[in-house]
Amino acid sequence: MPNQKAAALRDWDDERLDREINDAYRALFTLRFQQATRQLQNYRALRDAKRQIARLRTIKRERQLAVAPAAEVSP
Repeated sequence: MPNQKAAALRDWDDERLDREINDAYRALFTLRFQQATRQLQNYRALRDAKRQIARLRTIKRERQLAVAPAAEVSP
């Protein structure tokens, strides 16, 4: 069964996907900074942020591969 979060993200256009990737990286930076200064209360948020970035980048990569499969197959 596919992830429901990923299924909802696949409906987004490329521009929104890129924007969300940038926002997720900013959030991860903030969380890492909070961890370094011992202000982070929820350590699981780091894991969740990394997974969200991976989820978004995976969808972006799927789209890239779907656009040009013939270019990779040619001899």
